[in-house]
Amino acid sequence: LVRQCNFDQQINCKEQFVYGLNVIVTDSATNEVLTESVLVIARDGDYEEVLMNIEGFDAFVGAGERPGNYVIEVSSTNYQLYNSEIIQVGADECHVIPQVVEIELIPN
Repeated sequence: LVRQCNFDQQINCKEQFVYGLNVIVTDSATNEVLTESVLVIARDGDYEEVLMNIEGFDAFVGAGERPGNYVIEVSSTNYQLYNSEIIQVGADECHVIPQVVEIELIPN
């Protein structure tokens, strides 16, 4: 995939899909990674996306190739609701720049 920014410069981009948000959720008391029964939602203005957890991975991923200013909400049974500060996902000429976010949920 080749994108031309202007006539003098060519930028070669890899053909890959990059997620802007990689969210790791842990239990604040045990440091155990939580993936079961966890809902992770990213919001940027009117845009809202439920992040995916791919089986075998610890992170929830989303905001695929979508720069923005996200607030992440995490909810799970037996834990307090979590809302993040704004997380900025930028981009270069080709792809978003992934942000790894670690969130500790507090048990009820």
